[in-house]
Amino acid sequence: MFFDDERSNRLRPEILTQLVGQYLNDAERARYLGLPDTTRIRERAKIINPERLILGEHCWIGEDAVLDASGGLTIGEHTSVGVGTLVFTHSSWLANMMLENHSGSDLIERTPVVIGKGCFLGGHAVIMPGVTIGDFATVQPNSVVAKDVPDRCLVAGNPARVFQRYDEDYVESEAERVRAKNARLP
Repeated sequence: MFFDDERSNRLRPEILTQLVGQYLNDAERARYLGLPDTTRIRERAKIINPERLILGEHCWIGEDAVLDASGGLTIGEHTSVGVGTLVFTHSSWLANMMLENHSGSDLIERTPVVIGKGCFLGGHAVIMPGVTIGDFATVQPNSVVAKDVPDRCLVAGNPARVFQRYDEDYVESEAERVRAKNARLP
């Protein structure tokens, strides 16, 4: 029933980790995966090559997010990765074109991704290999980020482009607005 080859034996612990993770709450799942204690990781989120992931404190990873850390992935503190978001650090396009798309192909290209601190990646965003997203950036839902994103800006679209830049005064005024609104809630 089970294959007894190198690849199967390497993948089986990852499969078991995913299975066990379904029965844990967000904090338990984070601890089980060796993530910082302040991390909240929702069910069905997947980390490929977790040993290549550097994750800051107070991060949130949504349901069905896939974090491919095979090429190296760094995510800064207080960053949220939305539901169904895909972060890629590898590409097999050349292996496909050369008819060499097999496990261990030397045509699979791996390139690190860096996501800054205080970022918000909206649901179903796609982050391509080699991208750096600056600190305090917002990626709108369903955006495809194929090039670097500067600090303190909002990007959206496919391909994502800058729509707004945030200065500290703007962020402070928005924080005051939201706190005042929340204070009025029952």
